[in-house]
Amino acid sequence: MVILSHSPERTEAIGRTLGALLHKGSFLALFGDLGGGKTCFTRGVVASLAPASADLVASPTYAIMNEYPGPLPVYHFDFYRLASGDDIVELGFDDYFQGNGVCIAEWSERLGTMLPSDHLSITFEHDGDDKRRIVITAQGPDSLTLLNKLTVRLNTQEFL
Repeated sequence: MVILSHSPERTEAIGRTLGALLHKGSFLALFGDLGGGKTCFTRGVVASLAPASADLVASPTYAIMNEYPGPLPVYHFDFYRLASGDDIVELGFDDYFQGNGVCIAEWSERLGTMLPSDHLSITFEHDGDDKRRIVITAQGPDSLTLLNKLTVRLNTQEFL
């Protein structure tokens, strides 16, 4: 699926729509350059799952992980500063994958073979100024079901 976003607000709305569909163990693997919209999108997901924490969403580049408590907790990782999956295992972050909440991992390419086999891969590409091209692909049966549900919702809702 390819979605064009013309503003940070629309990117966040897309995240909110997907967030409403996620369940325990969902894994979102985010890819894209700095400033690509990953954090705006994540803020939308958190607004759906842990609304009281939505205003707290920021890039966790220096913290590596931020946890947003809610009925379905969100674990937001930023692996930009880590060299490899070995660092991730050493820090124990792999314990969160497919666990009791939803994982959102920025710079997921650092995970290598640790990337869960069932996940949504979401790539953010600059398309001029505030415009973004968001490419979402499903890896695995649960994620394919999520992608199909997202397609239906995005085709029936009006966005910013």
